[in-house]
Amino acid sequence: MSTSELLSVIEADGTAPGYDPGLSKAELIHLYRTMLLTRAFDEACINLQRSGQIGFSIPNRGIEATSIGAASAFRKDDWFFPSYRDFGLPLYHGVEVVDMMHNMYGNALDTSKGRQMPVHFSFSEPIKLVSISSPIGTHIIQAVGAAYAFQQRGEDKVCLASFGDGGTSSLGFHSALNFAGVWKAPVVFLCQNNGYAISCPSEQQTASESYAIKGEAYGVPGIKVDGNDVFAVRQAFTEAVERARKGDGPTLIECVTFRMGGHSTADDPTKYVPAEIMAAWAKRDPIEILERALLKSKVLTKKKIESLRKEVAKEVQAASKVAAGTPPPALEQVFTDVYEELPDHIRRQGERSFDLAKRKGDANAGDGEFPL
Repeated sequence: MSTSELLSVIEADGTAPGYDPGLSKAELIHLYRTMLLTRAFDEACINLQRSGQIGFSIPNRGIEATSIGAASAFRKDDWFFPSYRDFGLPLYHGVEVVDMMHNMYGNALDTSKGRQMPVHFSFSEPIKLVSISSPIGTHIIQAVGAAYAFQQRGEDKVCLASFGDGGTSSLGFHSALNFAGVWKAPVVFLCQNNGYAISCPSEQQTASESYAIKGEAYGVPGIKVDGNDVFAVRQAFTEAVERARKGDGPTLIECVTFRMGGHSTADDPTKYVPAEIMAAWAKRDPIEILERALLKSKVLTKKKIESLRKEVAKEVQAASKVAAGTPPPALEQVFTDVYEELPDHIRRQGERSFDLAKRKGDANAGDGEFPL
C-alpha cells in the first residue's frame, strides 16, 4: 500500500493484466449495471430539481466507480456510514431505486418520513445504511464507535465511513482516525478526493502530499487509488476489509476522482473549475473505463450495453413516477417517533396544529381531531 503512488488496474486499452476481480460474469455485469443505474438516478434527480419537482440533489456523475467499487468489497451485514455523494453504495447492495426516490420527494414512504433533506437516505434493509448527515465529518467518528462496539461484542462486522476531501478538515475526521488507530477498530475510511471541497481546491485545503498520508500520524495505513478505476478501488477495499475483519485495524483509502458537476444543485462549478480540468476528467469517465474492460474481456457486448442503458432508464423513470404520486407524510408524523407516550404539552401543540389545519382547509387534518 502507498500513500503517494496511485494504484491503478485497468489499462487505457481496457485490459487489466494480472488482476482477477474475483467476480463471476453476472457479478461483473451487476457492477457495471449499478454504475449505469447510479448515473441514471443522478441525472433524473437533477432534472427533477431543475423542473421544481424536488428541492435539492447532489451530483454523483464521475464518482460511480469509487462508491460502487468500495461497496463491492463489503458484505450486506456490514454497516455503512455514507456521505451524500454515495448513490451507488445502497444501489449495489439491493436498495430499490423507488425507495431512494421516496426520500428525494420526502413523501409518506420516505424512511425518514419527510424529516430529512433529499439525498439523506437511511435504510435498515437490505443493508444497514446509517442516515446521511449534512454537517461535515460528524458521521466518521460514529462509524468508529459502531466498529468498536462490534469489536467489543465479538461480532464479525466491518464499518465503512465515506466522506469527501473536505471532510478531512473536520474535527470528526481527526478524532475518528485517532480512536480507530488506538482501538484497531474494524473500520475502513473512504476519502473521495474529487478535487474540490465545494469550491475550495485541494491545494488550498491541505499541505500534505496526499490525503492518504494523513492516517500515518494516527497509526492508520493509507493507500491512494485511481477512483475512476472500479477494479483498483475494489482491490484496495477488498484488502482493507479483510485486514479489518482479521483484527488488524483500520485503513484510510484516498480515491482520486472528480465530480462532473457542482457540489450540489445549488452550485455552479463553472465559476471555480477551469474548463480544461473538466474536459480532461470527462475523458476518464469511470463508466467508459469499465465498459472498455468488459468489452475487451467479452463480458459485455455493445448490444448488451444498449439494452442495459434502456433498462435502467426505464427503472428510474418508473420509480420517479411512483414517488411523485405518493402523498406527503400525514400531519401527525410531526409528533411521532420521539416519545412512547406524548407529554401533555406536545399533545396540546398537536391539537392546535390540527385545528389550525382544519380551519385552513388542509385535507390531511381529517376531521380536525388530533389522532395521537
